[in-house]
Amino acid sequence: MINLEEIKRFLLEYSGPKIKIMEVCGTHTASIVKNGIRSLLSENIKLVSGPGCPVCVTGSSYIDTAVKFALDQDYTVLSFGDLLRVPGNEMSLSEAKAAGGSVEIIYSPIEAVEKALNNPERNYIMAAVGFETTIPAYALLVDKLVENNISNVRLLTSLKAIGPALDWLCKNESDIDGFIAPGHVASVTGTSVYRYLAKKYRKPFTVAGFEAEHILVAIYDLVLQINKGKSEVHNLYRSIVSDMGNEKAIEIIGRYFQPSSAFWRGIGIIDSSGYAVRESYKDYSIEIPIKEEESSNKAKGCRCGDVIIGRIEPCECALFGKVCTPANPVGPCMVSQEGTCGIHYNISK
Repeated sequence: MINLEEIKRFLLEYSGPKIKIMEVCGTHTASIVKNGIRSLLSENIKLVSGPGCPVCVTGSSYIDTAVKFALDQDYTVLSFGDLLRVPGNEMSLSEAKAAGGSVEIIYSPIEAVEKALNNPERNYIMAAVGFETTIPAYALLVDKLVENNISNVRLLTSLKAIGPALDWLCKNESDIDGFIAPGHVASVTGTSVYRYLAKKYRKPFTVAGFEAEHILVAIYDLVLQINKGKSEVHNLYRSIVSDMGNEKAIEIIGRYFQPSSAFWRGIGIIDSSGYAVRESYKDYSIEIPIKEEESSNKAKGCRCGDVIIGRIEPCECALFGKVCTPANPVGPCMVSQEGTCGIHYNISK
C-alpha cells in the first residue's frame, strides 16, 4: 500500500498531461488554502474552487426580499451570521439592521420555535439558505411549526441541490477533468448523484474528508483515474458517507420540500436545483419569483460569479483585496466562511 509520503512525492513530481480538478465544497477550499496544498502539487495539476458555498450562490434579489421584511416594522428576520453582510442591490441585512430594521442572528433554525411561542404577536421570517446538509434542519423546523400549530414563522427559502449545479458544470465547463465531491453534502445524499454524473460525462468523482491528508489522497486518486481514462466514484470518507446517504434526513426533506427551479450566482437558473416548501405547507413559506439577475451598480466589477464556477482565481478579480475586503465586501464570496475570496484573503494576511 502506498503511503502518504509517496503520494506527496508523486503529486509534486507529476509530469503527465495537465489536469484541472475542482473542489466543490468551501470547507475543502479552506483546508487547501490553509494547508498550502497547492504548493505540494506539480504545475501540471491545477485546483479550482466550485459552487459549494450556499451563501455565495444566493442571488441579490433574495437579499433584497429579506431586507424588505427586516425594514417592515411587523417582521423580524432570523438568519445565520454569515448571511448578514452579503450585499443586496441596495443594502445588506446588516445595513438594514443598522437602519432600524429587525434582524436577529440564530445558531439553529429550531430557535425560531421558541421565539415564536414567546412572542406570538411578532411575525418571524426564517432566512433559509443552504444545501442538503442543512435542509433537514429547516424541514425539522417546519415539522415543529406544524406540530405546535405556530403561524407566525415563515420560511424565505434559497435551498439548493448540488447535483444539478455539478451537472451544469460538467456540461458547460468541459476543461474540468475531475471533482473532489463535498463530504458534508454526500453524508446526506449518498454517492448516487455522483455516480450518475460520472457515467453521463465520463468524469471521476472522489468523496473526501477535510484534513490535508484526506484531500491529498483524493487528488492522487483523481489523477490516477484521469490518467487511466477512468470515470468512477470513489468514496474515501466512509466513516461519514454511505452509498445510500442518510435515509432519515432524505425522508424529512421529502416530507416538507419538493424540487424547484433555483437561481445560482455565476450560473443562472437551473431546473430542479432548488427545494421549495410543498404546496400542502405553503402557509409556512414565502415564495419569491425566480428570475435571472443582473449585477447592480454597487457590485459593478465583482467577479464572484466567475470565481464560483472556477473560471478565475480570486486574485484575478480587479476588486480583490482593494475595493473588496472582508471589512467592505462587494460580493458574497468575500463574506462567508466558505467563500473562496474570503478564504484566500484571510489566509494571505
